[in-house]
Amino acid sequence: MQPHGIHHLTAVSADIAGNLRFCTEVLGLRLVKRSVNQDDVSAYHLFYADGAGSPGTDLTFFDWKVPREVRGGHVFDRTGLRVRDADALRAWEARLREHGVDLDPPQEIDGRAELPFRDPEGQRYALVVDDGAGDAPAPWPRSPVPEREQIRGLGPVQATVRDLRGTAPLLHGVFGWAPVRSYRRDGREVHVFAPPASAGPHAEVHLRVDPDASVARPGAGGVHHLALRIHDDAYEAWTERLREANVPNSGPVDRYWFRSLYVRDGNGLLFELATDGPGFAVDEDPERLGESVVLPPFLEPHRERIVTGLEPLPEPR
Repeated sequence: MQPHGIHHLTAVSADIAGNLRFCTEVLGLRLVKRSVNQDDVSAYHLFYADGAGSPGTDLTFFDWKVPREVRGGHVFDRTGLRVRDADALRAWEARLREHGVDLDPPQEIDGRAELPFRDPEGQRYALVVDDGAGDAPAPWPRSPVPEREQIRGLGPVQATVRDLRGTAPLLHGVFGWAPVRSYRRDGREVHVFAPPASAGPHAEVHLRVDPDASVARPGAGGVHHLALRIHDDAYEAWTERLREANVPNSGPVDRYWFRSLYVRDGNGLLFELATDGPGFAVDEDPERLGESVVLPPFLEPHRERIVTGLEPLPEPR
């Protein structure tokens, strides 16, 4: 029993209107859920994904008016966004240059072609060729990006840590993701962890070990947590596994669109185990995802107060 891929990644934006424009107009993702942080209802929680809001394609942002992240270690610091092939990567390079995006030259890392870039708040990404690995995404017909070049999903995700021993026991000993290979990036060793039955960047966490890294200070342009996919019918078994292994965790958390368990490793990285279902269409027409503010049932009685406190957002094109 192992997580079978990356479910979503949640990051922080201090400019949520600009974030909405970048993710929909530049990256071509669909806004599939317009909600609030369930623990801080003064802040939006926006979810972007493929045309159907499929697990594994979901990039989400908390709307927190905080300073920029102070870079360092013990954080997730590179989010892979998968594309089909080298032709798609070349098209993306031209697209990002046209939009004035801060990017590096294409490179080959760990045997894969990639294109590193940053959003306006400094959030660090890399477009990665996946050669068809992972679930087939659902295209978004209204995306400004042609269907063949649309982002196929998340992965791999990299974290920089000072000591591998703070994270490896959780990934390997508890989640069952094995160390499958290593390579070097920026003069440091990177260790790749993946579930035994999967092959491809959609189901990989890369741990870059830098003993000299200072500890990052969280903020805008940084990542809050990484969620891994678990099957719906395995949720109770995962709750029991964490308990039996004496792993400190959140206990069951029902996010309504999926169920979650949160675990922080010895390096301070926050992982979430999230079920694939029931999905974002459980409370909205699939054709109208993301068009209005949606609240989970336990927040619905407070809708007027919550929505009144939110800033107006531009409508996605």
